[in-house]
Amino acid sequence: MSVVVLGLNHRTVPLDLLERVTIDDARLPKALHDVMSHDHVSEAVVLSTCNRSEVYVVAEKFHPAYADLRTFFSELAFVPPEELADHLYVHDGADAAAHLFEVAAGLDSAVVGEAEILGQVRTAWERAQDERSAGSQLNLLFRHALEVGKRARTETAIGRHVASVSTAAVAMAAERLGSLEGRGILVMGAGEMGEGMVRALATNGVTDIRIANRTWERAAEIADRVGGRAIRLADLDASLAQVDLLLTGTGASSMLIEHADVARVMHHRDGRPLLVVDVAVPRDVDPTAADLPGVTLLDMDDLRAFAEAGQAERRREVAAVRTMVDEELERYLAVSSAREVAPLVASLRERAEDVRRAELERFRARLGELDERQLEALEALTHGIVAKLLHRPTVGLKDAAGTPKGERLAEALRDLFNL
Repeated sequence: MSVVVLGLNHRTVPLDLLERVTIDDARLPKALHDVMSHDHVSEAVVLSTCNRSEVYVVAEKFHPAYADLRTFFSELAFVPPEELADHLYVHDGADAAAHLFEVAAGLDSAVVGEAEILGQVRTAWERAQDERSAGSQLNLLFRHALEVGKRARTETAIGRHVASVSTAAVAMAAERLGSLEGRGILVMGAGEMGEGMVRALATNGVTDIRIANRTWERAAEIADRVGGRAIRLADLDASLAQVDLLLTGTGASSMLIEHADVARVMHHRDGRPLLVVDVAVPRDVDPTAADLPGVTLLDMDDLRAFAEAGQAERRREVAAVRTMVDEELERYLAVSSAREVAPLVASLRERAEDVRRAELERFRARLGELDERQLEALEALTHGIVAKLLHRPTVGLKDAAGTPKGERLAEALRDLFNL
């Protein structure tokens, strides 16, 4: 059995397709149960963010598991499996571990080094534990991935400056408007992304911050911290008619602001332009609203281009982080291999010991009366013979652990000795 990851991210699919395979928190338990229902999957963790949707599994057989996971994604996206295949990436074994370590370290994000992904990896793992789909192998892998992510941010400069999607969204809006000083700004959503944007606005000295959220109490709580105003969703149109910028990044599973909603708001703005930065996946604002006069609509694709242009300093840290990932991968594989091989070696030795004792008992009547010293010598002799016979196979198995050869040797031992 080995770890396999199958997924799509911001580099492999257009935004509209990525939206269709995004799994929100409410749908996560069902998604985990769907993955676990396949015969060739024994553990699973689903990681779905604004940049990626990935499934990590422990697979008994690679090709059947790959086919099952490809079908899982195709059903999410409502497209034939063969149409989705070109967009999917797959890694197994050590490559799967290396991929997750790079994700946790922020190397695979649209904003290199962004901090939010580490919390998202932790949450995905915790949800899998809650649903009892994460077992010993994925627990070890994800625990190690979180350690890698923490090391990357404490021992290198990969996470300095604009290091999250929310702060990058605010920086992009500031660049587009020239300055946020004196601007009226509405933030829609009070989850992790929304709260991050509010903090970034407050840091930039914005004083007119309005926060709209499905739960008004949550919006009020965040508004109180920064001296902003909580807005009820019923008053959304009135606020949109007044502000200069709408920042939105909710976790809603469907569009919240339609083309007609924006058109109605623009009718009451007396020709004043409106900048909308929508970093939600799926998108909160109908993309066709960008066709309305006076509306500038930026989304995750625009954010990636903006982040790419300003990441030169953090990219100098990438080499250091990759070296760290390689070191941690080697350490993880050593621990993982030892954990995988140890039960098999113990089982083999136990089987050999059972045979040794049974044979001694079978021949005891033919050995005559042996004194205590002779019995001890016989025990030592037979025990030594078994130990010498098993030494080379067990050393070879340990040395090859974590490799295809190791898997073949382990499978052979299980079959030959019925372990």
